[in-house]
Amino acid sequence: MNCQQLAQKIEELRPESTPQEVARMCLLLTNSVLNLDDFQESQNLNEAWKRTKLQIQLATDQHAAMTEELETLAASDPKSFSQDQTWTLIRAIKVQSQILEMYVGHPLLEV
Repeated sequence: MNCQQLAQKIEELRPESTPQEVARMCLLLTNSVLNLDDFQESQNLNEAWKRTKLQIQLATDQHAAMTEELETLAASDPKSFSQDQTWTLIRAIKVQSQILEMYVGHPLLEV
């Protein structure tokens, strides 16, 4: 199976999906398995779809929370950052790394 075939399968299973969603899911799904032929069976594709959608939702929620914390942090004086504020920056970097990892398919930071 190649990406074009996977996209067709996704469109058949989820006809309401936009082209952007199909492309995003193709990328994320191909990063989730070693062999795309695993998706020949609709059951395997549906399970991977559910896992991936959950990962996207978790990452989106984490990103939203970090964005809020960073906006608060940006309004403060960087010269007087507390230890908690420094940890907020570190957590933000880690959240961004996790999101990028989903799209590139391998860890970007060794933590």
